[in-house]
Amino acid sequence: MRKLRIPLVIVGAYFLMQSSCEQNNQNIPYVPVNFDINLNLPSYTSLNFPGEHLIVQGGSKGIIIYRYTMDEFVVLDRHSTFDVTLGCHVAVESDGITLYDESECSDSKWIILDGSVMQGPATLPLHRYRTNWNPPILHVYN
Repeated sequence: MRKLRIPLVIVGAYFLMQSSCEQNNQNIPYVPVNFDINLNLPSYTSLNFPGEHLIVQGGSKGIIIYRYTMDEFVVLDRHSTFDVTLGCHVAVESDGITLYDESECSDSKWIILDGSVMQGPATLPLHRYRTNWNPPILHVYN
């Protein structure tokens, strides 16, 4: 019986290609994001309640911070993924859950809970930033 040997270089190249494809799925310009928000400050008090959101500066076209539960936050870049070169940004509809192309670049819609596409023509989710919650400080980074 002959053992199958896959050279380490081939395996490494495969994983490198996979990770670069995943990074290209975002398509928005990379902007370093690394900031803290103190929810005890008056300008951030709306984020003390699940289901609330706040728009802040940063990222490519601004950042939407959504409090999903008492311990979970979703932080999305406002840069529309429909046609990145147009530079369109998303806004929150009055229902507080649906995001849409504010500058009417498309009829695309995304859900604030994870940035996934609800309605095309966009096919890519919004870029999501990482968070670390150490009450009352929310750390946002990429």
